[in-house]
Amino acid sequence: MSILTHLDEQGRANMVDVGHKTDSERTAIARGEILMLPATFQLIRAGQIKKGDVLAVAKIAGIMAAKRTAELIPLCHPLALTKVDVELSLDESLPGVQISATAKTIGKTGVEMEALTAVSVAALTVYDMAKAAEKTMKIQNIRLVEKHGGKSGDIVNE
Repeated sequence: MSILTHLDEQGRANMVDVGHKTDSERTAIARGEILMLPATFQLIRAGQIKKGDVLAVAKIAGIMAAKRTAELIPLCHPLALTKVDVELSLDESLPGVQISATAKTIGKTGVEMEALTAVSVAALTVYDMAKAAEKTMKIQNIRLVEKHGGKSGDIVNE
């Protein structure tokens, strides 16, 4: 059996059958950053972005995205999420915004993609909200930080 579980015996894309797996509590944490010019950072900090509260809107966008991950990533299973939390914080040392997302479920498959999708869409939302002030922002370093539960057990990457 191939380690690439989304391929069938003929090498074609395939949604994995998880029906035989037992339900378990699963958690994933992802992080990423969006870098920007100091002037853009100050506009966000001061609440002077014309579209509104950048961090609040990005938080809601990230939560909504996690709930729709299976619609965006073709071979993901739809999950009944028990919790999604997205945190955004201004980081003057970047300058920019640090983004962290935690996704939880009790089910047959993990929530890594939901956490990663939440971070990605939150970062895209920051970009969208502030693009009138700056079009050179950089979304970077989106990664899985931790995964807990399931057959493969715990993974802590940082």
